[in-house]
Amino acid sequence: MQTLFLALLLGVVLSLLAPPLQGRVRGVLAGRRGLVWLTPFALTGVFAIASLLVGAFTIPLTAAVLVYTALPVAASWMGQDLLAVLLLWLPIEFAAGQSLVPIPARGFLHSVAYGVAILLGLTLFLGFRALPGLKYNLPRNTRDLWLPLAGFAGVAPVLIAVGMAIGFIPAPHLPVQPAGKMAGAVAIIFAGTALPEEILFRSLIQNLLMQRLGPTTRVLLLASVIFGAAHLDNGPQPLPNWRYMIVATIAGIAYGKVFQKSNSVCSSAVLHMMVDWTKHFFF
Repeated sequence: MQTLFLALLLGVVLSLLAPPLQGRVRGVLAGRRGLVWLTPFALTGVFAIASLLVGAFTIPLTAAVLVYTALPVAASWMGQDLLAVLLLWLPIEFAAGQSLVPIPARGFLHSVAYGVAILLGLTLFLGFRALPGLKYNLPRNTRDLWLPLAGFAGVAPVLIAVGMAIGFIPAPHLPVQPAGKMAGAVAIIFAGTALPEEILFRSLIQNLLMQRLGPTTRVLLLASVIFGAAHLDNGPQPLPNWRYMIVATIAGIAYGKVFQKSNSVCSSAVLHMMVDWTKHFFF
């Protein structure tokens, strides 16, 4: 049931890749802006159903999620786009409210919260604010397809050399997992990690910086450092994990460059998936 719930949530996120649906959401919210305030209640309802499925529903937890989903809406209502992004990202990044969730339910509900955050972000920035440059659409030409391959060819040797030099990864080895598991991991990594992170760090954070400061090298580096810093609290090395920050920053430069040159965030997400997949199975 948990897998089905997450699949349905992912399906809604992916459905918004369709321009007609984006246009419909944008049209509804443009005509009646106050309807955006229904979004926190709808998404809190989604989270409440998920918490009921795993026996973790409580009034304090549900109230905390309602506050979490309402604050970015308030920021967007006031035209504070960057603040809205930070209010979406930072509570998830630092696992705010984790103490309200029973330990067995934390993994599942964290994934649900991540999906809720992405849906809220897409509703606000695709629909309510209609922010240009999000590139939340399917690839539009062959350039969008070969850019991730070119990016991987360029950045993978650098990541391997730097990662080994600083002790982040061991020497490469042949994969030990079955071919079927390796193939299945492509979709799991893309949908569960790469695309959500690219929506946040490229479509929202990097794009907002580009809208204000231009598509400069300085902006690319700044967005990449932000992406790298988001990995300081990730293992397996001791925290703060400066090794992870270094390699994530380098990877972020490649992801950000592909995002700049492509027509779709899916292009940088494919590159992101390829890097994560390679690290997982060959290192």
